[in-house]
Amino acid sequence: MKNNIEIPLQRTAAALLAAVMAFSLAACSSKTNTIENLVENDAPDKKIVNLFGPMEKSKPNATNTARTAFDRTIELAESELGLTVEYRTYTAENYKEKSYDDVVLDRVRSNMDDFYLMNPDTMQTLGYEGRLMDLSGLESAKNLRDVVKAANTIDGKLVAIPQEVVAYGLFINKDMFDKYKLKLPNTPEEFMECCKVFKENGIETPIGANRWWLENFVLAQAYADLYNGGSTEAEIDALNKGDAKYSDYMRPGFEFLKELIDKGYIDAKTAYTYEAIEGEGPDFLAQKTPIVMAYWGAANAETAYGKPDFNMQVIGFPSKLGQMPVIPITGYGICTGSENADDALNVLDIILSDEALQLYAETNKVISPSKNVEVECVPALEPLQDRVKDNVYVLGSNAAMNVEQWGNTCLIVRELLNGATVDECMAMFDKLQEEVIEKANMSD
Repeated sequence: MKNNIEIPLQRTAAALLAAVMAFSLAACSSKTNTIENLVENDAPDKKIVNLFGPMEKSKPNATNTARTAFDRTIELAESELGLTVEYRTYTAENYKEKSYDDVVLDRVRSNMDDFYLMNPDTMQTLGYEGRLMDLSGLESAKNLRDVVKAANTIDGKLVAIPQEVVAYGLFINKDMFDKYKLKLPNTPEEFMECCKVFKENGIETPIGANRWWLENFVLAQAYADLYNGGSTEAEIDALNKGDAKYSDYMRPGFEFLKELIDKGYIDAKTAYTYEAIEGEGPDFLAQKTPIVMAYWGAANAETAYGKPDFNMQVIGFPSKLGQMPVIPITGYGICTGSENADDALNVLDIILSDEALQLYAETNKVISPSKNVEVECVPALEPLQDRVKDNVYVLGSNAAMNVEQWGNTCLIVRELLNGATVDECMAMFDKLQEEVIEKANMSD
């Protein structure tokens, strides 16, 4: 049994929801605050469904396209169902040192809202606790891509569905690669050689990095075979039982990162202090560094990398199987204790319908969770899109794995940035795996 398993290291994926909603959330913290409702129902006769998320409802003439697209799908549901969706909003100011993920855990466990936008680690914790409804019966769920169902299914229950699939890749200054006659790298060895050439030609730090996303290098190498070799379920089952070790999968990626750090291709001290895009972005846009990592939507956003003064290409991370996109899945889930569960299910079914997802995807130019919805991407994203279309990818989060991947790997990579050895990092994975298996055995 997996119920009531708590993931020991978690809640570091605030930047992942920032990718989905296009603005930042707070980072991780273990401090606690009293939770409270930020919106009160001042019209008790009005039919209301409560959403807790990182965003407020857009104001008229708002320019944030992600929020506008979401609001437009909510308007479809409100009009068809004759109800109002109230946004109960997380802000760091209201919750002090408590992260978005911590607050979501508290609110779901207290049955405070109807549905939530969740990061993968939070979704996994609550799913194992049995606190999220099974969404597989929704009409909209029939159209989901396999990648979404694989990532968000716990004990046979589809516990969350996103409005977009967030793919991470390497953002490349193609002009700088062309200048030094470098081909875009496919394997770790080719990537390392590119960094060597840049360094030899006076580029001090070839890779612009931040404290959130270096785990993509690790995940791409760790699970390339697992997700693309035809034995995914069997390998995950072996990991969950302890017959295989997560550390054995992770070691090559950590050794690769350690070499990048030791050779000066990544500035570990600086990366540890950088927030996503805010830190490394200016140097990339100024063409001081040729490589950064980011999510799909950053190639569309003018506030990120949407208008560079050079030829930009977005490719997958290096792996033995070539350029590998990394896909962590967020999602909207409904609390099992929801006061308005039926209405919340109806709202989700509408905002996740092909009609609504087409509207959302066309507005934001993103990968839709529905296999029936396709939109054209900007030319820079075509290499990454081609891999995803060919079903070549690694999941950065997978609810079927009993050790949460996205947040835990991020935290252990930070230990590497702070000077931990690869062996010490692998011991952290082993400890996580042992603790989770032990708790599972106690629950049986």
